Amino acid sequence: MKLNEKTLNRKIVFEGKLISVRHDEVELPNQELAIREVVEHPGGVSVAMCNEQGQFFMVSQYRYAQQKVLLEFPAGKLEYGEDAFEAAKREIVEETGYSAKEYVYLGRMIPTGAYLEEKIEMYYAHVDEYKGQNLDQDEFINVSMKTIDELVAMIMNKEIEDGKTIAMTFMIKEIMAREKKK
Repeated sequence: MKLNEKTLNRKIVFEGKLISVRHDEVELPNQELAIREVVEHPGGVSVAMCNEQGQFFMVSQYRYAQQKVLLEFPAGKLEYGEDAFEAAKREIVEETGYSAKEYVYLGRMIPTGAYLEEKIEMYYAHVDEYKGQNLDQDEFINVSMKTIDELVAMIMNKEIEDGKTIAMTFMIKEIMAREKKK
């Protein structure tokens, strides 16, 4: 069965600083019509940066939409058209104060494919040198250090709920296991 839907019409119904929302009129595979609500978002990046002792830089940040502080790998929003790798290098310094080296691209995560265009480009890297933290004016975070085993335990204990952090943790755990076997 063909699953693709054909876009017939698009209408922006909300335009904000971070996101826009549109209604798309679509033709379904059975030729019926439907409306799809889509949140437009330029995407983001996240970097899991490890130090020489095997600890990862983590950020704690109040996430208003969730009404709580979340523990996450450093991350940030892309500007439309911005190169993801350049944004990753910028974000890791802004949030932790440290630059990274030996980047490994982990892939792309789609947080919520049903209605959100956002894609997160994920990287694993090693710490390089201190450059100085440079947070945005409206950004307040605490930096902490966790080992990969501590992160896995926190995920299993439901202390870490951030999707990109969960995905990246298990990807990196597998990479580390494979490296150990060599």
